[in-house]
Amino acid sequence: MTPLLELQNITVMQGQNMALKHLSMRIFPGEHVAILGPNGSGKSTLIKLLTRELYPVRSADSALRILGQELWNVAQLRRSFGIVTNDLVAELTRPSISALEAVLSGYFSTHGLWPHLEATEEMVHRARGLLDMLGIAHLAKRALTEMSSGELRRVVLARALVHAPQSLILDEPSNSLDVAAQRELHRTMEQLAGEGIAIIVVTHHLPDIIPQIDRVICLREGRIFADAPKAEVLCSDLLSRLFAVPVQVHESDGWYRF
Repeated sequence: MTPLLELQNITVMQGQNMALKHLSMRIFPGEHVAILGPNGSGKSTLIKLLTRELYPVRSADSALRILGQELWNVAQLRRSFGIVTNDLVAELTRPSISALEAVLSGYFSTHGLWPHLEATEEMVHRARGLLDMLGIAHLAKRALTEMSSGELRRVVLARALVHAPQSLILDEPSNSLDVAAQRELHRTMEQLAGEGIAIIVVTHHLPDIIPQIDRVICLREGRIFADAPKAEVLCSDLLSRLFAVPVQVHESDGWYRF
């Protein structure tokens, strides 16, 4: 099977520092995966690598492939991945746009609907349907700047889903959310996984690893620290070494917490 995402011997420099060091990994279509690590482990760099905000050091034996290809048609790529980053959430709250406009902007890869962009009836219908699916149809006309963090996160999720991607990459999805909003987000992630969308979550927060995720890749200092089934990785000993502090891991009905 052709990997959905394949990194081969990838090194990324941030100034004079190696943020990712000869990183290699494969994620296959349909896999639910968590990429776990402490701050400074390379998680944000990995996200920026996928969004092309950063580029790897060029070498003869390195490659970054999506569905086996190193050069991508952007329209096809949107059907492969939906990406929700904290940077995107911040960017969308700068202009005063509505939830519906934010979701529609996903069709054009913009931050809002610019004057020359015109959404079709089909686009509007799908955007409203996604807002409804995520339980925020009543917020369609509300400005993003007037929403709670949890509501805003669901709007950005809807934006990522407009192209019906095979996989959804979530960067620290519960960042800045209170307990109630975290629970709602996790229910949404479970729902999407149940509908056949592969969930790839990049996090340092164990509750973001929903029960459907069965593989965990750990990053530490820009390298793969562990890559194994969830039950083998999410244990007190390994995570104490990963985070360099003593931790006790507790599991209940497929959910893990410190």
